[in-house]
Amino acid sequence: MMTLSTRVAQLLGPLYPDEEVKVLADELIEIMRLVPGGPEPEPYCNQWDEKDLFVISYADTLLSDARLPLENLNHFLGHYLAECISGVHILPFFPYSSDDGFAVIDYYQVNQSVGDWPQIREIASRFDLMADVVINHCSSRSGWFENFRQEKSPGKGYFVEADLSWDLSTVVRPRTSPLLNPVQTLSGERLVWCTFSPDQVDLNFANPEVLKEFVAILRFYLEQGIRVFRFDAVAFVWKVPGTPCINLEQTHILVRLLRLLVEHQRPDAIIITETNIPHRENLAYFGNGNEAHAIYNFSLPPLLLHTLLTGNCRHLRNWLMTLPPARNGTAYFNFLASHDGIGLRPAEGILSDGEIQQMVTAMDAFGGRISYRGRSGGQRSPYELNISLWNAMAGTAKGEDEWQLARFLCAHAIMLGIEGIPALYIHSLLGTENDHERVANSNHNRHINRHKWDYARLLALLADAGSHHHQVFEGVKRLMAIRRAQKAFHPNATQYTLQLGNELLGFWRQSPDREQSIFAIHNVSDQPQPLPLSALNLIDTETWSDLQSGMELADLQATLTLQPYQSLWLSNRA
Repeated sequence: MMTLSTRVAQLLGPLYPDEEVKVLADELIEIMRLVPGGPEPEPYCNQWDEKDLFVISYADTLLSDARLPLENLNHFLGHYLAECISGVHILPFFPYSSDDGFAVIDYYQVNQSVGDWPQIREIASRFDLMADVVINHCSSRSGWFENFRQEKSPGKGYFVEADLSWDLSTVVRPRTSPLLNPVQTLSGERLVWCTFSPDQVDLNFANPEVLKEFVAILRFYLEQGIRVFRFDAVAFVWKVPGTPCINLEQTHILVRLLRLLVEHQRPDAIIITETNIPHRENLAYFGNGNEAHAIYNFSLPPLLLHTLLTGNCRHLRNWLMTLPPARNGTAYFNFLASHDGIGLRPAEGILSDGEIQQMVTAMDAFGGRISYRGRSGGQRSPYELNISLWNAMAGTAKGEDEWQLARFLCAHAIMLGIEGIPALYIHSLLGTENDHERVANSNHNRHINRHKWDYARLLALLADAGSHHHQVFEGVKRLMAIRRAQKAFHPNATQYTLQLGNELLGFWRQSPDREQSIFAIHNVSDQPQPLPLSALNLIDTETWSDLQSGMELADLQATLTLQPYQSLWLSNRA
């Protein structure tokens, strides 16, 4: 078997053809503090099961005068969610200059306004902690960038400097801001590459010194108890003029390299790639089971939203049928909403332009905002729907109706049931509404779904049975608790999509030990729908019941009627 050093060197070769890759490999192994000849991580091993479920939150979502925001978050997780979740993704908690944390000033510090490393380590001791590795860019106010301008190390050579002669006509952009921005250095003006904003300057991974920095950062995070790493915007990380500069082969090699180093330091560590791109390109980040352990299932949010807006699950059903089962050691990371909006690029090639525009129109009517991206020829197209999930479920394409709560719970029943690891954005779990005030104050569309709660007021609303916040919280928590007890909802359990018409979305899950089957059926329309149980071919020698209601099926040839947005989890194991 090849040594770790040899394997690292083989991956470094295509990235740094002019470097002594054996020397660089040994440096990286030393930075990660790996012991040569140490135990090998078990290949194709699932580091998760049906009990795994994440909540996504900013560090400062819950505010009070009495405690630091991270202490409030820890209190909320421990007192209100401990029985429902296994992990928490705390969005960037570092000092930053813009983009709510994604323009990192210092990767080694915690933003003092939210807490410090002891609070992070406390949460990591109780839950699986996911942290962002903002790998594509850092803040223009970082020490690295200031050193770049002063031509000092560390920082000199750390950023992508562009030349006007470069062919950048095919570069894929997620923003409409200028790609290249002029900055003054000791040697005069330089053009630096900024994929996302002038304050977020792209790092130059073609310089191996940048790679060394991030290996050291990963090692430091592991030492703080962080187990799960979200590689933010990693698809854009490698640049080659004359190409789209997205999803390049060098990027995939880089992910493989970092995974190899991380899993040798902590075998149960998990790397998740955040690649908000069309579906087929996203799947490529599984590699051959040697890149991301998990990928964000970015197509799910827009397809599920379209399904519930139209009362027609055709596109979602067809997509589920073509979703390749994740091999052991890999998993989908499922979500419906996040700190960003509902991305539309992952629906490209699945929904038509007219169907996407239908969603844009509906979300605008429900108080949402629309973000656009630039395209060649000066054109722009919808890139993201910015809206709270609660408001997104206010009605259908016909307008608002009385089914908002039922529709909202149906959406979560679908997400919690399909293959993969589920993650719930805290504002969805709380039923938070559009925050128009934050948008007005910041002129930033994404702030519509980044509300900051007064913690005491939130707890009062969650205790008020008449509040929709209470109803959402208790309803979704109940679904989460049921899900975690079902082996058939293991992230890698077998899944087959059922053909029940366009108004009923159904799929069958079977546990890895084949002892439990669950038929998950959901009425995605605003009208009652018949469900002939004979269409499911339930084994009549077993006892079947609905895990959500407790209803036992006495007659397997009967026809049930599902009310608007009702869902069933029919199981042969209570």
